[in-house]
Amino acid sequence: MSSPLLATGDRIIDPMIALAGCSKRQRILVAGSKSMELMLELHRRGYLLAAASGNCGRPAAQYDVALVDWRRRTLHALEPTIDWLANFLNPSALLVVWVDAQKPAANESLRELVTKRGFIIVRGTVHECGCALLARRSQGYPVQKAA
Repeated sequence: MSSPLLATGDRIIDPMIALAGCSKRQRILVAGSKSMELMLELHRRGYLLAAASGNCGRPAAQYDVALVDWRRRTLHALEPTIDWLANFLNPSALLVVWVDAQKPAANESLRELVTKRGFIIVRGTVHECGCALLARRSQGYPVQKAA
C-alpha cells in the first residue's frame, strides 16, 4: 500500500518523464522537497541513474535532465535552486519545473526566471496536479565551471 505522499508524487512523475522524453539511460537529477521519494519512484520504474539533490555528488555537469518539483513553494525560492542545479547539468541538459496551477502572471514570472538563467523554454503542459515547463540550455549560454 502506498502512502499519500508517494501517490501524489506518482501523479507528477509520468507527466514529467513524458515532457522531458526521459530514457532509462539518462542521468536524472531530482530536486524539490520530495526529491528522495521521487527518486525512489524513478528507481522503481527502472530509471536507475536518477539521483536526488541530497545525494547527487559534486557538480560536474554530469546530469542530462533535472526534474524539479516546486509545488507549494514560492518562485522567489526557485531562483537559487536553479542557479545551484545549473552546475550539475551538461550543456545539452533539459530542465523540467513542476509548479502548482498558477495565474498567467505567475506563469510569465516562471518563464522569465528560467530564461534569465540561460534556458530556452521548449514547451509547457497543464495537468490536474499543476503545470510544468520544459526548458533546455541556450546554445550561447556558457556552462559554469565547477571550482
